[in-house]
Amino acid sequence: MPKHIFVTGGVVSSLGKGIASASIAKILEAKGLKVALQKLDPYLNVDPGTMNPFQHGEVYVTDDGAETDLDLGHYERFTHSTLGRENNVTSGQIYHSVITKERRGDYLGGTVQVVPHITNEIKERIRDVSRNKRYDVVISEVGGTAGDIESLPFLEAARQFRHEVGRENSLFIHLTLVPFIRAAGELKTKPTQHSVGTLREIGIQPDILICRTEKKLDQGLKDKIALFCNVEPEAVIEARDVASIYECPLTFKDEEIDKVICQKLKIEYKAGSLHDWKKNVVDKALHPKHSVRIAVVGKYIDLQDAYKSIYESLKHGGIANDAAVVIKKINSEHIGNARSLEQFKGVSGILVPGGFGVRGIEGKLRAIQFAREKKIPFFGICLGMQCAAIEFARNALDMKGAHSTEFNKKTPYPVISLLEEQQNVKNMGGTMRLGAYPCQIKKDTLAHKAYKADEISERHRHRYEFNNEYREKFQKAGMKLSGVSPSGKLVEMIELEGHPWFLAVQFHPEFKSKPDGAHPLFREFVRHALLYQNERGAKPPVPESHESPKISVPEQEKGEIHA
Repeated sequence: MPKHIFVTGGVVSSLGKGIASASIAKILEAKGLKVALQKLDPYLNVDPGTMNPFQHGEVYVTDDGAETDLDLGHYERFTHSTLGRENNVTSGQIYHSVITKERRGDYLGGTVQVVPHITNEIKERIRDVSRNKRYDVVISEVGGTAGDIESLPFLEAARQFRHEVGRENSLFIHLTLVPFIRAAGELKTKPTQHSVGTLREIGIQPDILICRTEKKLDQGLKDKIALFCNVEPEAVIEARDVASIYECPLTFKDEEIDKVICQKLKIEYKAGSLHDWKKNVVDKALHPKHSVRIAVVGKYIDLQDAYKSIYESLKHGGIANDAAVVIKKINSEHIGNARSLEQFKGVSGILVPGGFGVRGIEGKLRAIQFAREKKIPFFGICLGMQCAAIEFARNALDMKGAHSTEFNKKTPYPVISLLEEQQNVKNMGGTMRLGAYPCQIKKDTLAHKAYKADEISERHRHRYEFNNEYREKFQKAGMKLSGVSPSGKLVEMIELEGHPWFLAVQFHPEFKSKPDGAHPLFREFVRHALLYQNERGAKPPVPESHESPKISVPEQEKGEIHA
């Protein structure tokens, strides 16, 4: 049986439980342990597939086609774990399963209750992660904040789980906040004490506290937290703000969290080196030789988490090229005329990511036209590829009114149309083309030079595809169909002849990029952006701060369903 670690959060949300869980997994993997990670989410949606990006952020997709929480992206980026459906559990899934069993009569007429039926189902999902695979440690992150009504069944299930497997086989880590009150010039421990008190009320005593703070925790403060929260002083771990999230495993290692974990779980302690991670990831991220500015043109720009994997993959491409990628976020709704294109001044690459809905599409088309005509390196992803096809049809092939049937069912030139298997789909959730599919790449293309392979596998999340009726016209006009499905029926990649680097893909390469293994397409995109910058003799940009933007949710966006 594997050892189990439960990670909970307190005081406020967005403290970084996902980063903390991934960092701990990274440290344990460095010791030679095989680690699995799981996210337990308290919302009633079956998955985030129909949720608005402004409410939930990015939807992460796994190889097996699960639409999951974005924290699974952190898990895969930091570790060697390959995740799937069993690694993201929601209240919606739990209640749906229990109610289905009740309707079948599985409970033999008994009264169905949160305890034991819901909690038993949660415990089964925790066990499912390691049922058919061997792991040394399973890390389960509990979503939400201590005190939330929605999280109580998961916390109760975790409490019961520990009672069943014993203290030597389970561990609770609580991530909390130690705020700095500037007016008083002091760090305050009371929020942490109250958060731990809330957990104790439901029967959970944390074994380790990870304290988010912007100032150093001296030993006196650690001793105070340890005394009032009933943990050992060495189990109070400082988690100070860092310039790059990839520093977190190093800071946790410096705090010797791994020694405490191994001691409490009776795991033989091995030092485990993070030297390569520091040298090849952190040092290059913090001290790059070059810098380049790349524009990301989308309609969810106001929320940092909506394009989380895109931003991280651009950073990975930068690390691979020893460069800082300065991301300029451009709202596609604000691109309406020639003057608005001045936003692209100083930009050496343009990326148009995925999305759903007609809002902001015309701005994306103008951005793509600008990149195509000015020969600026361009990268289109999912909807970005569809927009590239629409723009090319309108402005290079003179197909006025060309569009996607998603946005205009009566378009005279439906260059993008609904997938055949999607024609009769009624339910929106979990019914797109989802998960990993193979793609064959043609030789003598930008794609083949990047991948150095004839066939690859990438993850998809879409309903619409390039319309095969327009293949011949596109190819004659200089648009290569560089990647297709093995059957040859689906166009997966396009690129423009005579352009330094103009490439668009129907899949989501950002889901398979890592800081120590940048995705080939992001690596090459950043490389060509650097070449473009150097050829122009442009002055490299000064890397900017990583402050999160203020969130402003457009009224028309609040009710949109994205599926």
